[in-house]
Amino acid sequence: MSSLEQLWSRGKEFLGCEYAIMGGAMSWVSERHLVAAISNAGGFGVIACSSMPPELLEKEIQATRALTDKPFGVNLIVMHPQLEELVAVCKKENVSHVVLAGGLPSKQTIEEIKSYGGKVISFVPALVIGKKLIRSGVDALVIEGMEAGGHIGPVSTSVLAQEILPVLSQEVPIFVAGGIARGETIVSYLKMGASGVQLGTRFVCASESIAHPNFKKAFIKAAARNAMPSVQIDPDFPVIPVRAIENKATDDFMRKQHEVIAKHRSGELDKESAQLEIEHFWAGALRKAVIDGDVENGSLMAGQCVGMVTKEEPVADIISQLVEEANHFLAI
Repeated sequence: MSSLEQLWSRGKEFLGCEYAIMGGAMSWVSERHLVAAISNAGGFGVIACSSMPPELLEKEIQATRALTDKPFGVNLIVMHPQLEELVAVCKKENVSHVVLAGGLPSKQTIEEIKSYGGKVISFVPALVIGKKLIRSGVDALVIEGMEAGGHIGPVSTSVLAQEILPVLSQEVPIFVAGGIARGETIVSYLKMGASGVQLGTRFVCASESIAHPNFKKAFIKAAARNAMPSVQIDPDFPVIPVRAIENKATDDFMRKQHEVIAKHRSGELDKESAQLEIEHFWAGALRKAVIDGDVENGSLMAGQCVGMVTKEEPVADIISQLVEEANHFLAI
């Protein structure tokens, strides 16, 4: 019988941590305190750079280092207008692992990170893209299914895992994300060939998370069915669906789309500006909820496993519970 240590040994070695559990990079939530707490508890914290300018990212990396001497990573959005400068910051600060998200990274970006010794992790929404990313030189992949919170793709975690793990898990370490909240599920994916997992929603209500008490209360109160994807109202204006707990902001987003599209049709806005205005809605709405605690008008981005978040507790307790569940499941 395989032990948990054996099952995720490759992921642990790749990340350089005790448990192959990555923290999902959640805007406004995955900052120095939560990232350091995850790494200190034996997992692998990841800073969400999101829309940060380079100077702010540099300060965040340094502030995280002041709280932990354990490894952690940085998540960069490939569509960020200052991506090159952000990569330069990671190089200057010698960030060991850079996670590239929000699109297909260029070979140049991958090579720039690898040139200073950084390891590149990239998200993979389909098998064909996974093969392309490996050819481009990425060191590891993250499979993230539609059960996850925030911006999501159209395919479930379980289907992506079946499609990708049997084919690519021998080539590079693969981490599975989306809808994971218990140790039994972690074991299932490890047995399928994953090297580790990534969890976001499960850590939002950690004691060390700076998310507003109102935001945490909304998570604790929510059921799985309350975390729903946003709806696109016009195919001419494609919207990447965002999974969040339904509230007034969900309705506001629908209204926002109608308003912006009407402005475009009347000639007030060009298509690109209209698209940007729709996308920017979520960035502002998320800060409103996470930092200001406005859980009605702000966005409550959450994965479907939010129904299994039942209390506020330290990161170390969350991780030890996951490991205990995993070991118990393996012993059955």
